[in-house]
Amino acid sequence: MDKEKDKTIRAAQDRATDRASIETLEKAERDCVTVSFFRMDQQKNQCGFGKSGVCCKICHMGPCRITPKAPRGVCGADADTIVARNFLREVAGGTAAHSDHGRHLVLLLKKIAEGKGGGYVIKDEPALRRIAREYGLETENVATQELALQLADVFLRDFTAQEEHLETLKLAPVKRQAVWERAGIAPEGIDRMVVESMHRTHMGVDHDPHNILLHSFRTALADGWGGSRIASQVSDIIFGSPSPVKSAANLGVLEKNKVNVLVHGHEPALSEMLAAAAGDPEVTARAKEAGAEGVNLAGICCTANEVLMRHGIAVAGNFLQQELAIVTGAVEMMIIDVQCCMPGLPEVAASYHTEIVSTSDIAKTVGAHHAAFNPDDAYASARDLLFRAIANFKRREPKKVFIPAAQSPLVAGFSVEAIKYMLGGRFRASFRPLNDAIIQGRIRGVAGIVGCNNPKQQLDHYINILTKELLKNNVLVLKTGCAAIASAKSGMLTPEAALEHAGAGLREVCEAIGMPPVLHMGSCVDNSRLLEAATEVVREGGLGDDLSDVPVVGVAPEWMSEKAVSIGCYFVASGVDVVLGNPFYISGSETVTNYLNGGSAEAFGASFHLHENPLEAAEAILAIIDRRREKLGINKKAERKLYDMKDRRELDV
Repeated sequence: MDKEKDKTIRAAQDRATDRASIETLEKAERDCVTVSFFRMDQQKNQCGFGKSGVCCKICHMGPCRITPKAPRGVCGADADTIVARNFLREVAGGTAAHSDHGRHLVLLLKKIAEGKGGGYVIKDEPALRRIAREYGLETENVATQELALQLADVFLRDFTAQEEHLETLKLAPVKRQAVWERAGIAPEGIDRMVVESMHRTHMGVDHDPHNILLHSFRTALADGWGGSRIASQVSDIIFGSPSPVKSAANLGVLEKNKVNVLVHGHEPALSEMLAAAAGDPEVTARAKEAGAEGVNLAGICCTANEVLMRHGIAVAGNFLQQELAIVTGAVEMMIIDVQCCMPGLPEVAASYHTEIVSTSDIAKTVGAHHAAFNPDDAYASARDLLFRAIANFKRREPKKVFIPAAQSPLVAGFSVEAIKYMLGGRFRASFRPLNDAIIQGRIRGVAGIVGCNNPKQQLDHYINILTKELLKNNVLVLKTGCAAIASAKSGMLTPEAALEHAGAGLREVCEAIGMPPVLHMGSCVDNSRLLEAATEVVREGGLGDDLSDVPVVGVAPEWMSEKAVSIGCYFVASGVDVVLGNPFYISGSETVTNYLNGGSAEAFGASFHLHENPLEAAEAILAIIDRRREKLGINKKAERKLYDMKDRRELDV
């Protein structure tokens, strides 16, 4: 691209923080290749009506744009109604994306249970039996296949239920379930909630902004305590519960002398088989025949997190690095499925030899080769894709190849069960040591940092500045999705990071256990694991009896997708405050803004907080944590006192 023709294009170092991304951005400029960072600048001033949420185009009397001189649309809808409807449609989109992911996995579990799973098997039977017991199923003397079938049917009912509340809601603290009942937001079936969202927002239906917002939270709960939670549980049953693994992250994991294949998207079924097939002797032999030393499989975005935490497969990058990986000129094939796969990938790939292959029939991309993934013959499908990538190796142009040296070691794969084991061992696995550390003040609180990257912001800057500030103040950080990859690239997913970044109390805990101060808990669908962990804290005792009591905060620093809107809503509805690094499109309605950024606390004990500066966000997070500690009565260091009998009598207990 010609930088002289467009002076608005910012320098690479203003666009990203890590060396690998900066170097490949500079290479993209030299190669005259347009990537998302440059397209962001070409947008110049984005639509102000859209950013404030006051553009309505749900019927063809419009589009209507609300202004002081035209305060109502053609139908009479005002800014409050329009902004609330647009917000609910975003929540519905995010809920649909996560929950459809979950549905595909449940259907796969059912096929396995019926003996039709192709190459898939149940890898974690203890997880199957533990989860089945949580849903009230009898597990004693029940065959594995039969139990899997029963559980799959329970999960499917959560999708299709018309009048019954989700079974998965029962996994939340009892007091929180009562909050949802009082507010009238306990969701019925996941599918019904999404359909009702679209119905409510159709022209001429629901015009009450407060009523619309309540259904936003109701629909989001169907995601966080429904589709997403189910997706994580079924993934653990089929593919195995994550446990800590060592690996590496950033573009430097690509290998010059190997066939580089990147998996990108969100659904783990194909990537699991690719992980198995990459070590197939015939695949290796074919690669050597082509002049390579073998096949190097690596991940982008959330599929990266899936194969990382179960196989230790290296991470090439997060969301905004998907095109930069191609710019290295060293990628033979990028295999994409659903969610977060940019339609601009084939355009970038056209400047190199990389082939983009789409694999989901609901997610075709113009310019990509489409090879529909067949789960009934999954291993063969995976091998065929690798053979195709190997055949492409001969088209690589050495003069176009540049692999940045940057990569960082990491430890990932901290499921809730893995954390319990890490804290207490095989026979005393529990959250008791974590609760004690919080009560004693060695750990001030917990922050769950989640979400995407956004080209409006410098890549990873907000995430990493905020993370370091929280660690310094003894806040344990749990991460998922692209935020977790940002920490991986900056070297904060290793136990040694506690020595450099953590405050004295957190460092002491990390050293005693041997854990990183930032725990990688999976992909973005695994945000439900964060609520699962918070629920374990409540059940362990000593830190309140609801999620709104626990000193925990959710953070979405560089978010960009509808999924993030849904995630934020189900965190708030669960009683966890959420700090946003960039705003929702709601500023056109004072009513909607005030409710989401404060008013919702009356119903849920939590709300959203907007802080576009990471240091200001850190201050806000610490203030929320301290308020909760104060309410629990644990914000002061207690002096140790040895009681004699006289003291005990005076206690009157």
